[in-house]
Amino acid sequence: MAHVRIEGGDLIVEIEGLNKVWALKSRITVPLTNVRGATVDPGIMGEPKGVRSPGTHMPGVIVAGTFHSGGERIFWDVRDARKAIVIQLEDEQYARLVLEVDDPHAAVDLIEHAL
Repeated sequence: MAHVRIEGGDLIVEIEGLNKVWALKSRITVPLTNVRGATVDPGIMGEPKGVRSPGTHMPGVIVAGTFHSGGERIFWDVRDARKAIVIQLEDEQYARLVLEVDDPHAAVDLIEHAL
């Protein structure tokens, strides 16, 4: 699971617990100027993930780490699709962040309000 917060002019994503191990990453920081928006998207888990590089994909259990799909680099950290959000980025190492958060609607509201 991930924790999302706004600090100064940055979006900060902290990967929590063992997901740090599965995702091979503990923190992502993105300037708000490079965030295009965020949505709640529980259906995202049904989409193809792409090529894992590096990361973990155990269908029905977890998707975590960096994946390449359709020419995009996407960061995933999701176990429970019902809590998934998608953050669209521009001019960053990732095109999208697909994250499981405690309260998807609150996280999206936080991001959208900061934009």
